[in-house]
Amino acid sequence: MNNTTVFDKDINPVLEIASNEDLETLVDLLSSKLTEMLTPHEAYKEHSPDHQKYADLIAKEIREMGGNTFGNLKRGEGPSYHEIVCDVAKKVKAPHNKDANIEVIEDAILETILKKALKEMSEEERGELLEKMSKESGLSKGGATTGALIQIFRSGGFGSYKLTLIIVNYVIKAVLGRGLSLAANAALMRTASIFTGPIGLAISGAWAVNDFAGPAYKVTIPCVIHVAMLRKKLNATNCNDCEAVLPDSTMKFCPECGGKTTAYSDAKVFAEVQKKAEEMLLEIDDLRLQL
Repeated sequence: MNNTTVFDKDINPVLEIASNEDLETLVDLLSSKLTEMLTPHEAYKEHSPDHQKYADLIAKEIREMGGNTFGNLKRGEGPSYHEIVCDVAKKVKAPHNKDANIEVIEDAILETILKKALKEMSEEERGELLEKMSKESGLSKGGATTGALIQIFRSGGFGSYKLTLIIVNYVIKAVLGRGLSLAANAALMRTASIFTGPIGLAISGAWAVNDFAGPAYKVTIPCVIHVAMLRKKLNATNCNDCEAVLPDSTMKFCPECGGKTTAYSDAKVFAEVQKKAEEMLLEIDDLRLQL
């Protein structure tokens, strides 16, 4: 795809190898704003719903929505994706270092939303969630439920990935009226009850109470956390038997079914795209120096 020369190393490599199903959520979020410029584009009109054909335009649109009109005109593009993620972190009051790796800042955003959702739940509801999640993560249930659930999130295992999906699912649902499609992952479908329990209502409540969905961030925040989920998915390990996505790439056996794991099919491609991204940025810098 070469619909635009605008490129950002922190978002384009992720979207360029994402599936049409994963990109569809971003397209729906972007097209919910009256000021969006994606759907009028010729590439969208020609190829929709084959979103992979214009993933570069989706990345460009996310960045432009994360900036203001004057700033975008002055730069010739939206702010860097890293800057947008930092802005979202500030909005949700997630502690972060603006110079940190983007994955670290994304995790801080997700953890902050999770903490606020857990506060909305009763101790009994947190205990029930911990009971379910502990079986997935293999961690001890000892200690305060909130602290234990945060530990599961920070562990980076399948339990952590499920918590990430719960967060993304309900934030997306609060904006679009529908959540993520989990049909492609059999392991997640087996424990789908977690997604419809009290934590989902708590995340929806936290979203409303904390005014995360203010006009300026109603699309930007859901887009950022969805991209964060895709980044985890594309850096993951895949179970050969039950197709579970396991974010811990060092795992040799699946905690869901005991089957052997292999590197997620897109992980190597992701690394190659990132390398090409760095080379492209150097070429762009050289061209700018020549002008």
